[in-house]
Amino acid sequence: MDDRKPPNSQRAASKTAHTSDSLRLRAKARQIRLDILDMIYTAKGGHIGGAFSSADILTALFYAVMRFSPETLATGEGDRFVLSKGHACEGYYAILADRGFFPRTELASFLQYKSRLMGHPHPKIPGVEVATGSLGHGLSVAVGMALAAKLDGRRERVFCLAGDGELAEGSIWEAASAASHYRLGNLTCIIDRNGLQISGPTEEIMDPEPIEQRFAAFGWHTTDVDGHCFEELTAALHRTHGEQPALVTAHTVKGRGVSFMENQAGWHHRLPTVEEYHQAKAELKGHPC
Repeated sequence: MDDRKPPNSQRAASKTAHTSDSLRLRAKARQIRLDILDMIYTAKGGHIGGAFSSADILTALFYAVMRFSPETLATGEGDRFVLSKGHACEGYYAILADRGFFPRTELASFLQYKSRLMGHPHPKIPGVEVATGSLGHGLSVAVGMALAAKLDGRRERVFCLAGDGELAEGSIWEAASAASHYRLGNLTCIIDRNGLQISGPTEEIMDPEPIEQRFAAFGWHTTDVDGHCFEELTAALHRTHGEQPALVTAHTVKGRGVSFMENQAGWHHRLPTVEEYHQAKAELKGHPC
């Protein structure tokens, strides 16, 4: 085996490409957070803390990893996604609009009377395949999707984004067991590990640790990443591990990108005042997240 390093020019080109892609994804995630802020402030409702913490994960998935577009969804030739932490739907909606599933102008209708964009995803929204928000259920649905794809011989991958607070639900572990039993190497579960839920720190409510060891005990391949580092996220999400389902624990910051929201459980479902809205917008526009 040739262990020689590639020439300096090749290494430099590779590094430049990675940097350029990360900058592109970071800019996209910043816009997603701005959309989330506008949606929640206009609607006077929503889950801003968890939407901000998961924005980079969703950006990596939908802009660098998944085969996902209106065309692939219509033909069944793309990958599939389940937002188990359905209350953090604002970023999901912003991405679906940006990817052309419905007009961006519709984001302004979030939580309004007769709007399709309600507080949890449902299949009436273009791009959404399953209603979620009853926490702990999304991974079970993703297992069913992955098993069906395997039985049908389709090459699609299934991704499920869950919150760390959901790990207190027994259905998560039933799904984990089934995924390993059926050798669903086409399934990846991402945990948004921000350490906070509506009632406080996860460790105080129902300690989920050791997350990786628990999933590994069920037969999963586990990876631990910085949930705000696009290089780590995309590398982990691209990888498959034979017939082992994959867990990616993404360590994130609740309220990421806005100084007074970060690591504050109170921002799970709190609404910004006029002054806080303008400060948050200025911070998001003023520097990368």
